[in-house]
Amino acid sequence: MEPAAYATILFLSFLFLFSLLGHRHRKINGENKRMQRLPPSPPAIPVLGHLHLLGKPIHAALARLAERYGPVFSLRLGSREAVVVSSAACARECFTEHDVCFANRPRFPSLLLVSFGGATLPMCGYGPYWRNLRRVATVQLLSAHRVNCMLPTISGEVRAMARRMYRSAVAAPGGAARVELKRRLFEVSLSALMETIARTKTSRAEGEADADTDMSPEAQELMKALDVFIPLLSAANMWDYLPVLRWLDVFGVRRKILAAVRARDAFLRRLIDAERRRLDDGEESEKKSMIGVLLSLQKSEPEVYTDTTIMALCSSMFSGGAETTATAAEWAMSLLLNHPEALTKARSEIDASVGTSRLLGADDVPRLGYLRCILSETLRLYPVVPTLIPHESTADCAVGGCHVPGGTMLLVNVYAIHRDPEAWADPAAFRPERFEGGGADGLFMMPFGMGRRKCPGEALALRTLGLVLGTLIQCFDWGTVGGAGEVDMAEGVGITLPRAVPLEAMCRPRQCMVGVLREL
Repeated sequence: MEPAAYATILFLSFLFLFSLLGHRHRKINGENKRMQRLPPSPPAIPVLGHLHLLGKPIHAALARLAERYGPVFSLRLGSREAVVVSSAACARECFTEHDVCFANRPRFPSLLLVSFGGATLPMCGYGPYWRNLRRVATVQLLSAHRVNCMLPTISGEVRAMARRMYRSAVAAPGGAARVELKRRLFEVSLSALMETIARTKTSRAEGEADADTDMSPEAQELMKALDVFIPLLSAANMWDYLPVLRWLDVFGVRRKILAAVRARDAFLRRLIDAERRRLDDGEESEKKSMIGVLLSLQKSEPEVYTDTTIMALCSSMFSGGAETTATAAEWAMSLLLNHPEALTKARSEIDASVGTSRLLGADDVPRLGYLRCILSETLRLYPVVPTLIPHESTADCAVGGCHVPGGTMLLVNVYAIHRDPEAWADPAAFRPERFEGGGADGLFMMPFGMGRRKCPGEALALRTLGLVLGTLIQCFDWGTVGGAGEVDMAEGVGITLPRAVPLEAMCRPRQCMVGVLREL
C-alpha cells in the first residue's frame, strides 16, 4: 500500500474515533448547556466542528459569519471551543469588565514551539512570570524615557535607509530605482532594535544596493524565519486543533517551524553571547543594552532570568518591533500610491513645516497632523494583528448577554470592528481626513489591543512609523512599477496582516532634496 493511502486511511480512522468521542461528550453536557444562553453558532460537522468555515484570511471569514450570527458567536474548532467578538461594545466589555478573566492565552502547539514553550511576553500565561516580563520590557525598553533615548538611533537608521535608496536611484537607469519596501522597512526597524537591545549593528557593507543585498545578513536571517512563522501561527491553522495532524505531521508543519526556530535562536544566542563576553571583559557603558541589563539581573536572580527567559524577551522585541512596524509602513505606502492626492497633501505639510534644506527629524513628527491622520487611517483599515493574539477565559463570564464558559478561546475581530458601517462612514474607503480636527474622537479603535495584554510597544511603533513614513514622503517621488494602475491590496494570511504580494514601487529622489540626500 502506498504511504499516502495508508496515511489517508489512518486519518479517516482517527476522525471516526474522535466523532464518537465528541458525540458522547456533547450528549453528556448538552442538558447543562441548554440551561444557559450560549452565543449563536453555525451548524457544525463531526470532529472538525467549524474548521471548514475558517477561510483565509481568517478575519474576513469571521466578519462574514458575524454578519449572519451577530457580534458575538461561538465556534467549535476541532476539540477547542471559541467565541468571536466583532463589535466595539463587546470588545470593551471583554477588556474592561472581564479583563482579568480573558488575560490568559491558549496553549497552541504551534505557538509553544515558537515561543520557547510559552515563555515569550505575548504568549506566556497570565501570572507572576508575565508580570515580571512585562515590567522588564516596559521599564528597560519601552518606557517613554527609553523610547526618547532610542529616537536618535532610529533617526540614524532612517537616514541610512534614505542614503541607500538615493544611491540605488542614482545608479539605476533613468534615475529611478525599483525597491521592495518591506525589506527596506524591516531593515530599519531591526537595526534600531539591535543597537538598543544588544549594542551592536548589522553587518551590512555600505554601498550594497542591488536586490540580493538590500538587507543585511542578520535582517535576511530573521525575516526568513518570520516568513515561516507568520502563516503557520494563524488561528485558522488546523494543525493546532486536530491532534492527528500533529501526530502524523502530514503537512510538515512541525518540521518547518523547528527549522525556523533553530535559525532564530542561533541569531539570538550570538547577540547574548557577544554581550556576555563584553561584560566579562569589563566593558562598561553608561547606557546598558537591554541584554546587558538582563545579564546583570541574571547574576543576582539566576533562577528567574535564565538564558531562555532572556532569549524569549529578546525574541518578543525583535519579532514584534521589526515585523509589525515594517508591515504597517508597507500598507501605508500602498494606500498612498493608490491615493496620490493624500501623498501630495502630506508632502505639502512636511515642506511647510520642515522645509527642503534638512531631513525630517523625530521632533518634527508630532507637528505633522496630517501624517498622523494617515497612520491612524492605515491602522484602522489594516490593523497589524487583525484578530489580536487569541485570549482564553479562566472562568465563566457573560459577553453581550451570552454565557462564555471558562477555558473558551476568545478571538476579537479588530479588522471587522474598525470597518463597522454603524460607526464609520464609508468604512472601506481610505480617508485620513476623518481624523482631522478630532473628527474621529469617541470612535473605537484598538490596533494594539486593549486591557492588560495590550501591546506595550505602541509608543515606539508610532514614533518609528511617523519618522519612516515622513522621510519616504519628504525625500522621494513614488510611482507604481511600469506605470501600472492601482496597487493590488490583496491581503495575505497569518497571525499578522501581511500583503499577499510584497509591495514594489519606483523611487526617484525629489529634485529639491537632492542636495540633502547627497550629504547624508
